[in-house]
Amino acid sequence: MKLPLAYYGDPILRKKGALVKEINEEIRQLVTDMIETMQAYNGAGIAAPQVHRSLALFIACGAIGDKWDLETIRVFINPKILSYSPEQVFFSEGCLSIPKVSGDVLRPEKIVVTATNLEGEVFTSEFCGLEADVIMHENDHINGVLFIDRLTGKKKREIEPRLREIKKLNKK
Repeated sequence: MKLPLAYYGDPILRKKGALVKEINEEIRQLVTDMIETMQAYNGAGIAAPQVHRSLALFIACGAIGDKWDLETIRVFINPKILSYSPEQVFFSEGCLSIPKVSGDVLRPEKIVVTATNLEGEVFTSEFCGLEADVIMHENDHINGVLFIDRLTGKKKREIEPRLREIKKLNKK
């Protein structure tokens, strides 16, 4: 089932997500619904706070080179980024919760992440490029951080009018 999105200005987007204590049918259904929601909005990832659930849970598409692999969807429950490469790259980012806003964000090229998958297995993997970017973006969401927080002065000022519009719509 496609879930309603939380948009910029919704307080849930600024809360740190609670750890998932148990992978049960409710969590499995939430992940299924998040996948459907992400696909309906043509996203590359989505975090639980974006669908009004304050949990440390997100999903992310894989990548092949510089293209999204929409068939590969990974589930990250209670993730932790263990290390970041010193090499950094600018990625053009957007967000389902902040429609029609994008900007270049400087992020590490590679990361190592540990998390639990939907089967309850803990895994540790290295990600680079687009995959690392989407994982860091979604991981920010479960910590109450938005990509716009990582934009620099001039770009931040340029998007302010659009952010005010989204906030107004969110209050209706």
